[in-house]
Amino acid sequence: MTNRLTKTVAATLATAALLAFPASAYGAVHQPTLSESAVTSVHTPRGSLVSAVPIAHFTAAQLDAAAADFPGTPAAVHAVTLYRLVYRTIDHDNRPITASGLVVLPDGRRGALTVAEYLHGTTGTKALAASVNPESDERIMAASLAGQGLVGVAPDYLGLGLGPGRHPYIDTKTETTASTDLLLAARSFAARRGVALKRDVLVTGFSQGGRATLGVGRALSRGDAGSFRLGEIRAVAGPYDLLNTELPAAFDGRVLPQSATAYLAYFVTAWDRTVGMYDQPSDAFRAPYAAKIEGLFDGLHTPDEIFGSLPDTPDKLFTPAFLEKLKHPSGRYLRALRAADQICHDWTPRVPVHLYTGTKDRDVVAANADVCAASFRARGADVELHSMGAVDHMGTASAAYPEIVRAFSRWA
Repeated sequence: MTNRLTKTVAATLATAALLAFPASAYGAVHQPTLSESAVTSVHTPRGSLVSAVPIAHFTAAQLDAAAADFPGTPAAVHAVTLYRLVYRTIDHDNRPITASGLVVLPDGRRGALTVAEYLHGTTGTKALAASVNPESDERIMAASLAGQGLVGVAPDYLGLGLGPGRHPYIDTKTETTASTDLLLAARSFAARRGVALKRDVLVTGFSQGGRATLGVGRALSRGDAGSFRLGEIRAVAGPYDLLNTELPAAFDGRVLPQSATAYLAYFVTAWDRTVGMYDQPSDAFRAPYAAKIEGLFDGLHTPDEIFGSLPDTPDKLFTPAFLEKLKHPSGRYLRALRAADQICHDWTPRVPVHLYTGTKDRDVVAANADVCAASFRARGADVELHSMGAVDHMGTASAAYPEIVRAFSRWA
């Protein structure tokens, strides 16, 4: 469920764009530090804007070059300007907190525009989030959507980017609230620049973000984001069915063992904070990993540091007893999994739903989409499955992105 694709050209262009586009061009702006962005107030509504900082600018030609790793992406129609927003939201326990995210406006467009929200895949590193990382694929994706004349929005989620604390990984609640609250912040921010955001929101995402796409879609369909409503869903390679599909695949070899180890380590340590998975790390993890596992996911370690500190299979990471608990859930762990998987079962989308998979995906198995599609169709939803062919996890994203940009461009 990782989101890292190598984009040398895009990284070069993004860095050059940032250097060529100083914040001083917009007058005095304030970029909050991590400690400043953590300041919250119970009296401030969710979605309130804390700060907005211009971070980059792309010409249409630069956007086309940056999207070169996604062959078939429609040519950009507009130059775009990227902004990092810090805004107020809530954590898993409904306490006030701040988060950061990216908003991309097409240059020269005013009036009412449609929002396309992109939800990113797994990262355990704050500095890799779209609003702070010029090499980020999701930054390119959000910018590409804006280049078609849409407003591109990409939340970092809680605990990533400039968000304080740790990221609550695979937490549908905060993935949803952080994403919908960014829509509210983006609306007030865009209004200051002569742009009104239309009600219908297009939602897409990859991997962890593919799963989050359904949570956000559900919230929009239920009216949980003010006047915003759901326009369309296009989710890529998401682990929609944790209990009966993705977790079993992590143990039976369908997911690459080294990838399964990293995902499970992140998942278990994060869910210990929200669900309660163990009393102390040594209850779940073998030595020497128990002593360092929680520190690896503090948001400050790089992917190389995380992977390099973990074994190559789950059975080398977890104690035998805890491994059995993961394989055969019960109690509050089972209840939490069932609740999380309701994103495909307890609502009926009234807009088109498109799910993208790859037959060689060994991070998120394609059967996740089959299960979700069957559930939605049984409830009367319009669902289309798109197989991108014999491609792996990253290849699924690379193949799907151009189709999604093209499809969403019809709303511009």
